[in-house]
Amino acid sequence: MNPWVAAARPRTLPLALASIILGSFLAAADGQLNVSIVVLAALTTIFLQILSNFANDYGDAISGKDTDLRVGPRRAVATGLITKEAMLRGIVVTSVLSLITGIWLLVVAFQGAGQEVFWAFLILGLLSIAAAIGYTNGKRPYGYAGFGDIAVLLFFGWLGVLGTYFLHTLSFNAALLLPATSVGLFATGVLNINNIRDIETDTMTGKRSIPARLGLQRAIRYHWALLIAGMLCALLFSLLTGQGWVSYLYLLAFPLFVLNGRAVATHQRPAELNPRLGQLALTTLLFVVLFGIGQVL
Repeated sequence: MNPWVAAARPRTLPLALASIILGSFLAAADGQLNVSIVVLAALTTIFLQILSNFANDYGDAISGKDTDLRVGPRRAVATGLITKEAMLRGIVVTSVLSLITGIWLLVVAFQGAGQEVFWAFLILGLLSIAAAIGYTNGKRPYGYAGFGDIAVLLFFGWLGVLGTYFLHTLSFNAALLLPATSVGLFATGVLNINNIRDIETDTMTGKRSIPARLGLQRAIRYHWALLIAGMLCALLFSLLTGQGWVSYLYLLAFPLFVLNGRAVATHQRPAELNPRLGQLALTTLLFVVLFGIGQVL
């Protein structure tokens, strides 16, 4: 089981759950938290994230993007720890599991609601599965073309937070786009660190990530822009909603974002960025928890 656990990349799960946690906190602040929705949304997100990790492992091996020069952890298929056929079965299983829990989630959330809403969210769920697989697979993987950042902002930010909030409340609040954008930008920062670390090998193998397109120095400036914009969106939300001082608890996480930016800007070797991936993911989770507590209190 060890290769499968490694291929599932458990360290990516907290970041994937951040949007679900924030959306649920925001719903709780409005007095409309449903524990069943929290559990089912978390399970669906976990299955989708594992599906994405399996699909990326498979796609990188098939396309030849995962080489011996890779700085990050080697993938299971590329190293032969898991066969291509077995990984394909893993992709199918996690796709089915995410679909089952996703439909169950929609049934629970939309009891008594119109069928149009159910089908709209089901389509979004199917698009999420397609996006998880299509990142590194298919004739034109969008991850290799540099569109992964947009997908992360969409699914880890806007859709994750606002979709979870809607599942709880059956309502939309435009102001919540600001904290949703914050989480999406921080999650994009995690992907950007990964791509800065792999900038040389990605360029060699034809993977056109944002850092590969921009070059190292501009990619570092782009990273700072993601972090600063994420922090500003949170501050703007607090200022616009005029809440009390307790709603600013998330400011305690800001120094950690700054430390991450400085570490990325001053790194000397690609391998030094590996710990920064986890640090930004956990800082994002801390931000979400502090932000949510501030809203509930």
